[in-house]
Amino acid sequence: MLHYNIPPFSVGECGRIGTGRREIGHGKLAWRAINSSLPSKESFPYTLRVVSEITESNGSSSMATVCGTSLSLMDAGVPIKEPVAGIAMGLIKEGKEFAVLSDIIGDEDHLGDMDFKVAGTQNGITSLQMDIKITSITKEIMEIALNQAKDGRIHILKEMSKAINVPRKNLAETAPKIFRMTVALEKIRDVIGSGGKVIREICEVSGAKVDIDDDGSITISAVDSASIDKAKKMIEDIVAEPEKGVVYKGKVVKTVDFGAFVNFLGAKDGLVHISELQNERTEKTTDVCKENDEVYVKVIGFDDRGKVKLSMKRVDQETGNDLEKD
Repeated sequence: MLHYNIPPFSVGECGRIGTGRREIGHGKLAWRAINSSLPSKESFPYTLRVVSEITESNGSSSMATVCGTSLSLMDAGVPIKEPVAGIAMGLIKEGKEFAVLSDIIGDEDHLGDMDFKVAGTQNGITSLQMDIKITSITKEIMEIALNQAKDGRIHILKEMSKAINVPRKNLAETAPKIFRMTVALEKIRDVIGSGGKVIREICEVSGAKVDIDDDGSITISAVDSASIDKAKKMIEDIVAEPEKGVVYKGKVVKTVDFGAFVNFLGAKDGLVHISELQNERTEKTTDVCKENDEVYVKVIGFDDRGKVKLSMKRVDQETGNDLEKD
């Protein structure tokens, strides 16, 4: 949203401060000029609000708002498609003689015959508005005005680029962080859990807010990147499928005579057979690991029922390196 405020004192008038014809008309013109350069909601899911406060005006404050909005969005890190600038054109006409003016000031607007606002990017016009005090203008006047407006717009864009020419790569540290990801539809229930148990745990542990849509898209929002990363990792672990030959970090959840059950990739469990605990002969599972021990395991296969078979002896338990690759 773009809020354009032009109080009466900015143009030397006395009156009531509030929303009127100027605020609505000029604000809409500036919004339309900028709107086509804004990123899509999918790529940048933030609500944007720009406030333009006009404290003094001796020219086109709406075109100044276009330029200022473009600069402020880039400075804030909003990935706009390209910078936008605007210029107001004027006209003085006496009989068949005429002169087209560029970047008119207040008197040229008040005493002239035309106020023609043109805004756009390097590649074209995104918004325009014309007020005339004469009955009509000719095609020749229109062509000259558009060509002059183009030259003026390009010049303004070059001047703006001296301050900032591309959006900043990162948002301000104080800005809320948003991350979007997509999971398979059949995995949605795993992320939510029974009665919302899993998603509540993700929110409590990470400190992030997690929203899930029916199409599998997930939006994670938080005040810092660490919370985003934690929630993202927890979700990825839940929806990920174990891959043969890949090493994971897990926790021993149960020890039995024939091996240890290890929890890894979120809620997934696998069995480390007693023969895969260490290279030496193992008499008792608890000689090597106990419940709640954190260990590195390697997926070595799947049994007929799809259960995961794991190995500890094929992984360096200090570093997590795959010994079979070294």
